[in-house]
Amino acid sequence: MDNIIIGRNAVMEAIENDHAIDKIMVAKGSQGSIGKVLAKAKSKGLVVQNVDKKLLDKLAEGRPHQGIAAQIAAYQYGEMEDIFRIAKAKQEDPFVIILDGIEDPHNLGAIMRSAECAGAHGIIIPKRHSAGLTEVVAKASAGAIEYMPCVKVTNIAQTIEQMKKDGFWIAACDMGEHMYYEQNLTGPIAVVIGSEGFGISKLVKEKCDYVVSIPMRGHITSLNASNAAAILMYEIRRQRDEGR
Repeated sequence: MDNIIIGRNAVMEAIENDHAIDKIMVAKGSQGSIGKVLAKAKSKGLVVQNVDKKLLDKLAEGRPHQGIAAQIAAYQYGEMEDIFRIAKAKQEDPFVIILDGIEDPHNLGAIMRSAECAGAHGIIIPKRHSAGLTEVVAKASAGAIEYMPCVKVTNIAQTIEQMKKDGFWIAACDMGEHMYYEQNLTGPIAVVIGSEGFGISKLVKEKCDYVVSIPMRGHITSLNASNAAAILMYEIRRQRDEGR
């Protein structure tokens, strides 16, 4: 299976060589030398999940997995410095999309595609509860993954705090009193898009400067995350272009 490393030695080697690992999956009840692998993973701050052995059997497709597998990224993750570098090269204020728990790889890919087309400079995702940079994401992005830095962070709320210190305004896409087209979205800005099922977490929303809402006139009261993100990104694009 694409983007899966199996076996204790193979996973340990990937960890020691700082491969871009989205998560490590360990069969429940595994013991022995697997403890050394997990200790190394913990020292690197990697995500470890306990899973049923049947899942590893399926991922390994008949090969011996020794109770452990790692899901690796198909593409390299970026750094915040990459976002600032791109914005500076374009002589623009930084424009970032923060995804608070988007787990559907098709949504992540679609958001990357819209972000690249709208002229955003980067995307931020959390280490946990998020789709990683898989081949599915790459395909859904229609090539945008090659140009759009995706930064993986340990804590979204703390990252927002630092971004505010760096001069960003942080807008949460959620239900509220102010429509997105009524808000000034110019300047250094980041828009937070919540997860498909639960929206933006309470703590992350509290860290944002304000809430921007999209009007709902039908029977369904929410949009797909990638659609909501696209609407807000192009409003930012419109306001930037009109301000020139």
